[in-house]
Amino acid sequence: MKTYSGKFNPKNPRKYRGDYTKIVYRSMWERHCFRWCDEQTDVVSWSSEEVIVPYLYEVDKKYHRYFVDLKVTFKNGKTLLIEIKPDVQTRPPKNPGKKTKRYITEGLAYVKNMNKWKAAKSYAADHKWEFQIWTEHTLQQMGIMPKPPKKMKPLPPMKKPKKKV
Repeated sequence: MKTYSGKFNPKNPRKYRGDYTKIVYRSMWERHCFRWCDEQTDVVSWSSEEVIVPYLYEVDKKYHRYFVDLKVTFKNGKTLLIEIKPDVQTRPPKNPGKKTKRYITEGLAYVKNMNKWKAAKSYAADHKWEFQIWTEHTLQQMGIMPKPPKKMKPLPPMKKPKKKV
């Protein structure tokens, strides 16, 4: 079985801000990003889940802690806080016409993400940084992640062999 989480071992541990022996990726997309940060000459430093942003979740009206996926600082002085998410999770769920359990769960997750990202954007601005959300499309456009292979056309149905008499 293929695993999508694991420990990342950087080739350039000096660039990592935090304990480089405890870098954990929670998706293959994160692993691709970690490798990119580690290998990019323009990246001066990076960290994963080291920046913690408090945010108010509108549903329960309580404050929670958001561990931002990446903080990346470049040679030009620019610093990015980055969330890595599937594109579908950056948009409200499609309404199936009835309020199914799945629709409600996806709706609550969307509200939580919006609350987190609003707080992260404000937190980044306060530090003169920038907050960005990287989806699979972003990663492919940047060359961080390979594009998926094109879907192949299905094979035509096989013809039944003729019976010998």
